[in-house]
Parts: sequence; C-alpha cells; structure tokens
Amino acid sequence: LFTVINESQKQQLESVSYSSRYALGLFYEAGTGIGVPWAARYIADNPCVRFISIDNKKRNIESPEIGPSVVVHTTVAFGSEHLDSDPEEVQQIILSHLQRIVPSLPKPSSIKCQRWRYSQVTRAVPNCPGQMILHTQPLLICGGDGFIRSNFDGCIESAMSLAEAVKPHL
Repeated sequence: LFTVINESQKQQLESVSYSSRYALGLFYEAGTGIGVPWAARYIADNPCVRFISIDNKKRNIESPEIGPSVVVHTTVAFGSEHLDSDPEEVQQIILSHLQRIVPSLPKPSSIKCQRWRYSQVTRAVPNCPGQMILHTQPLLICGGDGFIRSNFDGCIESAMSLAEAVKPHL
C-alpha cells in the first residue's frame, strides 16, 4: 500500500491514533430475564466499566426464541492499562465491576471477552475531508472514522465524502 502513496500522505496516515478498550459479551438462554429498567446505560463513575447495554432491548428485538445478551465496554484508561494483560484476568476484573454495578444480573450461559485495540479515533488524519485519494489509476480511496471523528455523524460524513470523491471517476 505504501508504494502508491506519497510521503505526505504516509505521514498523515501514521499520525492517526486510536483509544483501546475491551468489550465483554454475556449471552443468556432464551427466556432469561435481565431485570433492569433500561436498554443501555453510560457509567460515569467506574474506573473499569463505561457502558452497558442489554443488546436485544437496545436493538428492539426482544423475542421468546432468542436469549438476551449484555454488552459491556470498558473505559479508555482501563483498556490502555490492560492492553497486554491476560484476557482471562481482564474478563474477571470486568465481571467483578459489573457485578457491583448490576448485582441482579443472572449467570450467563457463555461469555466472550474481546480486546478492541482500535476502538475510537483520538486523533484523525489532519486536514482531511473524511477521505483520502491514494491513487487515481486504478482508483484507491480510504475513508472511515480515522479520517474525520469517531461517532455516527463522523461515519456518515466520511461515507458522503467518499461518494462525492468517487463520482468524477464513474
């Protein structure tokens, strides 16, 4: 890839940085009740857990055939501190914090702990309109939140910018 881009583009791309965190999924058998009155919750005052969602509630797909799932995201600080830690140990730490925050959670039938090394953009490509044309023949364009900012609006803005960049080449 670096053979088709110029030195300035290479420096811009290398300047992008991301935060890291962990995501924990708790999966339950169909019919299990998750006794909380919310679908998603932002946790402001915990050193480990930042966000919890009852995923099927959040997506509005509650069904008697499909078991519920709970998704937990850690704080950026926790993710950075434990980036190279043993995933089993990290899982236990997250579970212990989660238990204190939501003591009513039933025991899941399975758990998946995922390290998310590139979670959110902390520094996007500078002076970039949501995309970067790396090569014109053949056309090679990069886009995404690394070219603008990490949120839904940033992703949409990048997609629109990508579409506009492709139009003259159609």
